[in-house]
Amino acid sequence: MFDSPLDFFSLVIAIVAFIFARKAFNQTAALRARLDLMETVAPSAAAARPMPPPLPAQEAPIAPSAADQIRIETTEEESPPPGQPVAPPPMPDIPAAAPASQPGPGFEERIGTRWVVWVGGLTLALGGFFMVRYSIDAGLLGPGVRTLLGGAFALALLASGEWTRRKESISAIEALPIANIPAILTAAGTSVAFATVYAAYALYGFLVPATAFILLGLVALGTLAAALLHGPALAGLGIAAAFVTPVLVSSDKPDFWALYIYLAIVTAAAFGLARIRLWRWLAVTTIVFALLWTFPCLQCGPSMVGPHAFHVIAGFVLAALLVVCGLMFGPPADEGQIEPISSGSLAAYLAGATMIVLASFHDDAAIIVFAVLVAGTLWTAWRAPAATGAIGAAAIFVFVVFAEWAVRGNPDMLVLPGGPLPGIGPAATDGSVSLHLITAAIFAAGFGAAGFLAQGRSVSAIVPVVWSATAVFTPLALLIALYARIAHLDRSIPFAILAVVLAAAYGAATEILTKRDNRPGLAISIALFATGALSALALALTFALEKGWLTIALALMSLGTAWISMQRPIPFLRSLSAVLAGIVVLRIGYEPRIVGNAVGTTPIFNWLLWGYGIPALSFWMASVFLRHRGDDAPLRTVESAAILFTVLLAFMEIRHLVNGGDVYASAAGLTEVALQVCVALAMAIGLERLRIRTGSIIHNVSAILLTVFAGLATVFGLMLLETPILWSTDVGGVFFNLLLLGYALPAVLALLLSYAVAGRRRAGYANTIAAGALILALTYVTFEIRRLYHGPVLTSGATGGAEQYTYSIAWLAFGVTLLGIGILFNSQRARLASAVVIALTILKAFLIDMSTLTGVYRALSFMCLGLVLVAIGWLYQRILFRRQAAPPDSATVPAQP
Repeated sequence: MFDSPLDFFSLVIAIVAFIFARKAFNQTAALRARLDLMETVAPSAAAARPMPPPLPAQEAPIAPSAADQIRIETTEEESPPPGQPVAPPPMPDIPAAAPASQPGPGFEERIGTRWVVWVGGLTLALGGFFMVRYSIDAGLLGPGVRTLLGGAFALALLASGEWTRRKESISAIEALPIANIPAILTAAGTSVAFATVYAAYALYGFLVPATAFILLGLVALGTLAAALLHGPALAGLGIAAAFVTPVLVSSDKPDFWALYIYLAIVTAAAFGLARIRLWRWLAVTTIVFALLWTFPCLQCGPSMVGPHAFHVIAGFVLAALLVVCGLMFGPPADEGQIEPISSGSLAAYLAGATMIVLASFHDDAAIIVFAVLVAGTLWTAWRAPAATGAIGAAAIFVFVVFAEWAVRGNPDMLVLPGGPLPGIGPAATDGSVSLHLITAAIFAAGFGAAGFLAQGRSVSAIVPVVWSATAVFTPLALLIALYARIAHLDRSIPFAILAVVLAAAYGAATEILTKRDNRPGLAISIALFATGALSALALALTFALEKGWLTIALALMSLGTAWISMQRPIPFLRSLSAVLAGIVVLRIGYEPRIVGNAVGTTPIFNWLLWGYGIPALSFWMASVFLRHRGDDAPLRTVESAAILFTVLLAFMEIRHLVNGGDVYASAAGLTEVALQVCVALAMAIGLERLRIRTGSIIHNVSAILLTVFAGLATVFGLMLLETPILWSTDVGGVFFNLLLLGYALPAVLALLLSYAVAGRRRAGYANTIAAGALILALTYVTFEIRRLYHGPVLTSGATGGAEQYTYSIAWLAFGVTLLGIGILFNSQRARLASAVVIALTILKAFLIDMSTLTGVYRALSFMCLGLVLVAIGWLYQRILFRRQAAPPDSATVPAQP
């Protein structure tokens, strides 16, 4: 019986809608009868109300008319008679009690007065669409009869809507705003009218394009006029139905020209209605629907660029005419404000043009259309500041188009572990390189010139800032994309020259703007142009240099930026210097060897010296320049980079030297750890001295971190993991060996560091470093004695009595030496260290010598220790803590005769 389930559901919906509509009409008739009864009862009740008694004859005044009363009251208020006291103001009237709030509509009322109307209108529209589809599928009627019946049904719906609107305007019943029956009927009629005209043109060919254009325009204008009368309900349903019509009434051979002409007329009607009634939601909805209609048609390839281009151009022009505030027929605009819908409408059609370019593989016609729309965006934003946000979107879309073109020409840029991405690679239909170059040059010149000339034209800061940002971003982005596509990321002098020219242009713009009077946003724009100049210079160095030279160039740029910040006090330049320093740090994080395997095996004088040394020197000088204008985050960033590169230079050179050029060696030996400890201690001493002059928190923290690193490397490296007493390590010669480097020199440096921090940091911090120095010195003495007895490998052989006796004598001599130094220089710290060493010697004598030594060695050990202890006691009594003899008391002296 039914050809499809959709037909069955349509019939059910129609029956239900009829039942509810009948019930709604009955309720409306009852409500109208009640209102008529109230109007009849009201006059009789007023006549039956008793009148107040009249005033006495002598006191009854003549009642003035209402106009006279108003005139009298006004005169009395404006000019009271002179000589008479002013009457007090009358007591305010007591407001009447507010009527009780009406309860909200119940479930039945919602169904009968609202839902039925919506379902009924939707059912009518669907009925018309499905009737057209059914007649096509079943072949019941000819094309001409179908078209005429569709038009008749549309006219019937429109007439019904107008008739119900007039009846409701005559009656005393107020229409529900959210369930306006005339608006629903009229919306259904306009939808069917759109579908009928479109079918007559696209499906049956009854209408030539000119006639179809006129008829569709008339329907759109009729929808606009009807929406002005019926309100937003008609606008919403009518526009939605108009955009859905091509889906419901379709053909096996779609005509994109007909589709996009139809959508252009619908868009014009919607924008016009949104402009007249100032319905922002309608403009946004129309833009979204129009943009969505671009997606399903992009699969047709480059051969369909024409109709797609017409769609985006028509929408762009209509948006500029009717939507953009302050331009042509658009709404009025607030001065100096960026309006989201004005900018978003242009950006949406630019997005459509971008998709056409990408889908057509950069067809020449698509590129030209895209360039025209970008130029239109610049012109529109220049004339209407409300659309300034669109130029930011235009700059991004320009970069997307050219970046995709660059990646398409270099598929290696997107190689994944599973292979290159599908669809990436040059195609036979790709646009010409010459057209892209010309377009890129036009874009760069247009954005750059407009961004510079726009400065000072607005009372708001955001407008010139957006212009300057796009003027800086777009040329740089285009230069990078062209470099990637044409030069394939290799060294290219021509592109380096272009970057230098661009840097000179940005530098000139910065100088010119600096000399102008201060205007809103000018300071930020100057900073952006200065950033562009330095960024272009960085690109020039990137294009012209290779590997390590780029690292050096970027570091020198940071120095140059810091110097420029002194000559031109632009706050952003300080931040830019810090940003460049951060880029260099990231660069070495990617490849610590700077130039990879080309670093070579030459000690010291290799690429590590230039790749780390020159940036370190640049950052130190940059920090000096930045410090002239205060201590802030950019200065601290550059100082951190300076210290980091200095430390890395030393450590990387040590690894390169010790491991024969292999900085990625998996293990570290005693030599490397010893050198790193010495370097860390020496740098900590230097930073301790430097922080006294600068007061920098970076210098302060860095000194502590280097000291902590040296301490950890000493404990875990020199004393445990790499100590020659536990592992078979060849320490070398008798005195000039690894023991001198690994223990004696760090002991001296630690002692100097303890004196550098004495009195400037906590006593515990300095004493801890001094204790470390003492341990290293005693370890060196012990290991050196073992080297004398066992040769270069300290783990070989057993310990004899003579060796044990030598340890005791050496420790004792070391303690006495420290005591002598403490007495000579009046150093309590040296005397305490002497006491510690001598105490260790005493413990060794009683715990080790007594049990291991025999014969003369045991006797000599204790004899020498005893003599030394007595001598020490004598020194303390006679020299350090000598007591002065008390003078004789005068009372005890005998008197002279």
